[in-house]
Amino acid sequence: MSSYGQLCPVAKAAELLDQRWMLLVVRELVAGSTRFNEIHRGVPQMSRTLLSRRLSQLRQHDVVSRQETPDGPVYQLTDAGEELRPVVEALGTWGVRWLRSLAEEDRDPAFLVWDMSRNVNTDALPDHKTVLALTFPDATVSLRHWWLILSRAEVDICDEDPGLDTDVHLTAPLRVFVPVWRGDLPWHEAVVGGELELQGAGPLVRAVPRWFRLGHFAAIPRP
Repeated sequence: MSSYGQLCPVAKAAELLDQRWMLLVVRELVAGSTRFNEIHRGVPQMSRTLLSRRLSQLRQHDVVSRQETPDGPVYQLTDAGEELRPVVEALGTWGVRWLRSLAEEDRDPAFLVWDMSRNVNTDALPDHKTVLALTFPDATVSLRHWWLILSRAEVDICDEDPGLDTDVHLTAPLRVFVPVWRGDLPWHEAVVGGELELQGAGPLVRAVPRWFRLGHFAAIPRP
């Protein structure tokens, strides 16, 4: 970890948090991820080796604790880590208000689907297990098709056909659905505009927007 060589506490904090991927790892912990694989789902383009190193650095600075369990290690924010929660939220708020343009490479379907999976409104789901298939035609072939298996007890993500009957099929380009998820474009406008298509039984199709709470920063007022 390089040093700025300054006594300023901002400089000292930046020495730890300004390393590549570090703040996004903290973001995942703030969002509630506790298992290594969960954290990695939120930073899918980060190598697992680097993620392990960043978690180790956070532990060294008492920002994160690690507890061994029969199902593997669990990572949690310490008191020091919890004090970063408003910092992460303030950065996200500033970013959504003032840095609204996205490059094509920012529209990562792996992160998008992971973020959808952890923002499912389980109370709004049908009583039975429901399969939502997602197709993003403008994504690379390997990241074009996804399935969310939804129930009130759990949510599973598949990037290969799980072999189950699909209840609703959602098709939309990432350039359309990402703004919907970020709160920049209402669901109904994307549907009426013809670029977000939902296929399935009428009651289920109409209910899909209620199955999800939009991303954490979707409600932030834009300037």
